[in-house]
Amino acid sequence: MRALVITRHGPPDVLQIEQRPDPEPGAGEVRVSVRAAGVNFADLMARTGLYPDAPKPPCVVGYEFSGLVERLGEGVERVRAGDRVLGACRFGGYAERVVVPAAELLALPEDWSYEEGAALPVNYATAYGILVRYGSLRTGERVLVHAAAGGVGIAATQIAKLHGAEVYGTASAAKHEAIRAIGVDHPLDYRSGDWVAELRRIAGERQPIDIALDAVGGRSLRRSFSLLRAGGRLVCFGASSLVSGERRDLRTAARTLLETPRFNPLRLSSSSKSVIGFNLLRVWNAQAGLGEYVDPLRAWVEEGKLRPVVAAAFPLERGAEAHRFLGERRNVGKVVLTV
Repeated sequence: MRALVITRHGPPDVLQIEQRPDPEPGAGEVRVSVRAAGVNFADLMARTGLYPDAPKPPCVVGYEFSGLVERLGEGVERVRAGDRVLGACRFGGYAERVVVPAAELLALPEDWSYEEGAALPVNYATAYGILVRYGSLRTGERVLVHAAAGGVGIAATQIAKLHGAEVYGTASAAKHEAIRAIGVDHPLDYRSGDWVAELRRIAGERQPIDIALDAVGGRSLRRSFSLLRAGGRLVCFGASSLVSGERRDLRTAARTLLETPRFNPLRLSSSSKSVIGFNLLRVWNAQAGLGEYVDPLRAWVEEGKLRPVVAAAFPLERGAEAHRFLGERRNVGKVVLTV
């Protein structure tokens, strides 16, 4: 099979098409002929050498996919060959074939494209985890979503609105119309002016936020924390500010780490605020699956209440372009690879 391989740490051009052996399903597993694969910021960090959980090069990354069931392992009954499915995988998604446990597959809705299917698993499981499972979202709360035009940002906005939340979302000004159409009540331009002051002006309070979702890291965490009211929760689930440009930049990484606040337990208890960390891969490994994060999404998907937004689709052999597109923050929605 063809696979898009990170041949070494470096710029997008280190992604090269190579031939790899076809994987074979074991008991309870399924081999899927991949039609589309999601591109996540974690993939960019793996390529630049900033993601310690990623396999060492040469390696094939990619956490999610959609496609056709091709071969069944022993004991598999819930799916059949030829079924259209979507799912998540522990790396290996940037390839023509992938093997996963049958229990972790979802049926691809009939009116969804393969590109839309590949945009759902990781972003929506993450959004559900940070908002509902870890963030304890309650009806009517105020939620701050950073990078609201990204895949997780859009997923979080959709799920927050299903819970009746009021959503504040940061994005560049050119993306405000798009994120407002998706459900963000109050778009905030993080590139110009003081978005913190603007948020406080709109809310009419100094500390109006119940949940802040932050995958930017660095000084953004301090600003997010300052906006929390008593009982507020800051959920940290990434650090995109570590990546600047196409290569690993140690100065950028060092600056981000220096700007990252240290939260004193006494301050947390006296302010009655919480800082929560979330890593989907660690949760996935600890719980031997993503069932409790993916299963609640099934009903919303079937009812048409959740639908991913695809920003751009690139053929597998143009994976370097896909990484550049995402790295330059040009997307409104999910970036996917087609196979």
